[in-house]
Amino acid sequence: MRILIANDDGIYSPGIAALAEVAAKFGDVRVVAPDVEMSSAGHSITASRPLSYKRTPIQGFEAYRVNGTPADCVALGAYHWDKVDIVLSGINLGSNLGNAMWHSGTLAAAKQAVLLGLRGIALSAPITDSEPNFALLKPALEEVLDLLLSDPALPLVNVNFPDREPQGLRWTRQSVRQYNGQVMPSQDPMGRQHYWFTVVPLEAAEPGTDRWAVEQGYVSITPLRLDLTHEQELAQAKSRHPFD
Repeated sequence: MRILIANDDGIYSPGIAALAEVAAKFGDVRVVAPDVEMSSAGHSITASRPLSYKRTPIQGFEAYRVNGTPADCVALGAYHWDKVDIVLSGINLGSNLGNAMWHSGTLAAAKQAVLLGLRGIALSAPITDSEPNFALLKPALEEVLDLLLSDPALPLVNVNFPDREPQGLRWTRQSVRQYNGQVMPSQDPMGRQHYWFTVVPLEAAEPGTDRWAVEQGYVSITPLRLDLTHEQELAQAKSRHPFD
């Protein structure tokens, strides 16, 4: 199995090194990641300038850095390495739960894989007072990969680890409860105005969702799809406004 690994934290992230180490137990690994952090880049692609693809070995793995987005990295990685079987993205330094899926560069790399006809799995871990304890998460990570790499019926999956030793795995759905997007004004050392954008959950997580599972100490596994069509609303719209 050929396993292409990307992320949005950059080529030197400890999360991508931890993922490569465990993934190597399941097949041949190659890392292609941004040369700088591209968190919250979403599914942006670089169309206005050329991209570079430079060899940058990390911890014994064949690795390359790209001056582009997570989606760019997957596209270039698949172009330079024939017959990639699956793309793993992460392990992200920070959770990608609920509405965060919409702007996640980590998940975008997995989605780009599916757009290219491959499978994609995004993996994330929360940051509290320090970086995630990857040594603590590796047994659960190996369990997750053993499960998902062997199941081709799951083309796109979002995985989130808890902030402590996991007590098990849970199949989940995306939490869609409201978040409050906040613009926080501040000033730089020169007194110039600038702004931070952040989100705060306003409602408790729904049981059975990704947020709920991680809060309970489980690894959340959420199967996703690229089709955003709201089937129920589509059927109702056709009924209310039929076209000839």
